[in-house]
Amino acid sequence: MLIGSLQMELHLHSSQSLKEKRFVVKSLISKIRNKFNVSVAEVDFLDKWQRTCIGVAIVSNSKRLIDSVFNEVIGIIEKDMRVQLIDKIIEVL
Repeated sequence: MLIGSLQMELHLHSSQSLKEKRFVVKSLISKIRNKFNVSVAEVDFLDKWQRTCIGVAIVSNSKRLIDSVFNEVIGIIEKDMRVQLIDKIIEVL
């Protein structure tokens, strides 16, 4: 059994309040959760209105599957014009 975790630090360009930030973050989390059936949550910078950190976790018996899912998740984030990917950390245990 392998456990994969992906941490993505994001900058929200046009967010001017926590309410606007939460709208964007909830949208991204829902899209990722529904498309890939993984665990997703906002894990850091909860009180910053232009910065967030989203964590994604998956359990599998295949490292290739974990890498594939994480690459697709990163692709979704990079295509979204509302956010900019600042940093990402991938761990597979």
